[in-house]
Amino acid sequence: MNLSRRQFLGQSSLATLGWLVRQAAPIKAQATLPNIIFIMADDLGYGDLGVYQQTRIQTPHLDNLAAEGMRFTQCYSANTVCAPTRWSLMTGKDMRHARNVTNSALLYPEDVTLPQHLQLLGYHTVGIGKWGIGDIDNSGMPLLKGFNHWFGYFDHGHAHNYYPEFLWRDRKVEWIYANLEAQRQIYAPDLFTAEAVKFIQTNQQFPFFMYLPYTLPHANNELYNLTGDGLQVPTDAPYTNEPWPPIERKFAAMVTRLDGYVGQILQSLKERNLEQDTLIFFTSDNGPHQEGGHQAQFFKSAGPLRGIKRDLYEGGIRVPMIVRWPNKIKPNTVSDHPWSLADFLATVMDITGMTSPSDGLSIKPTLLGETQPSHDYLYWAFQEGVFKEAVRLGEWKGVRNGLCGTELYHLAEDMGEIRNLATQQPQILKQIEEIMAQFWLESVAQCVYLPLVR
Repeated sequence: MNLSRRQFLGQSSLATLGWLVRQAAPIKAQATLPNIIFIMADDLGYGDLGVYQQTRIQTPHLDNLAAEGMRFTQCYSANTVCAPTRWSLMTGKDMRHARNVTNSALLYPEDVTLPQHLQLLGYHTVGIGKWGIGDIDNSGMPLLKGFNHWFGYFDHGHAHNYYPEFLWRDRKVEWIYANLEAQRQIYAPDLFTAEAVKFIQTNQQFPFFMYLPYTLPHANNELYNLTGDGLQVPTDAPYTNEPWPPIERKFAAMVTRLDGYVGQILQSLKERNLEQDTLIFFTSDNGPHQEGGHQAQFFKSAGPLRGIKRDLYEGGIRVPMIVRWPNKIKPNTVSDHPWSLADFLATVMDITGMTSPSDGLSIKPTLLGETQPSHDYLYWAFQEGVFKEAVRLGEWKGVRNGLCGTELYHLAEDMGEIRNLATQQPQILKQIEEIMAQFWLESVAQCVYLPLVR
């Protein structure tokens, strides 16, 4: 049952607690629980990996991960920027039920997260990297949202710095003395990978959920404003001798370095004989950025898609997604099933034998090669300057940018969203606009143009 926005926002923390208590009843029925690792890049485009037709950036570990599992061609982020996507990933709620569709979205006390559900099953939950939906002094702090441990950044601005002077370990500041006074000796993503490997090597008693949201290849926008170069990486190897602009060599090095981190994690699982027991997801939080001096078109980071980060065209929201689960997922499989990161919570709860309260639809059937139910539609909304909406209805996609009329594209024949068919397909356009009209976002109601758009 889909709740209206007011009904959803009116749910109390007590009702939320009641849901969690009711979920505790069936947990003994699940005999074997897989370890789950969710790795998420930051601003990695649909076309940035070799297995997604990238020809110049080397990503051998991720390409091999796809060969051993399933690669999705129509997986979507929940939004086109960081915070609302992460909010949706953790809660299983999509933008129909979001309080905030800007990059300042936060978790509220009544928001129940995936790790909170998993803790009821006895999972040890750890988060490593960039959080972005809560801070040390508010209700979105990770340890209040189901994580046994957290290591990394809490807020966006802090996460822009790849050589931070400190990181958060649970509720305490952990100083990185080698980076004091802008020395830039210790690269934070190296620390995240070491932390992840250490956790895998030492956590043998309980099934675990590891959330690993890396910051690569996001730009350091503050540094760019000072120096004109906002991409931070210890070396541009293995691209040092390529005849590319220096900043593009750095971007490619960031992506390949991320690929290497994935390789280290896979190796640690192998060394501990945990490969067969571990379900791995790899994706990105939104489409490719064009920040820090980097040009998204240089490597064709969006692949054949139109748009980049902050667009609701396909390039801004369609993301790479690779899933490996040995002996469960058939190797070297490609799926064109459309789904979004808002479905992740429902998928994991289905796999672990729990009932999901989310907007999401489990893709467990697709992973196991079974008949997969489909969404009636997918909905996105984003507010930054102007209010944007998009709806995917079957093979059709509607996009509205501010005061502009709704554009209509037939993705099955036009994945690059080149031919606007709004005037040729009035009935389909009407269906999509009726879906958009259901979701009046209170968070942007003060925008004076909205009454004119509806």
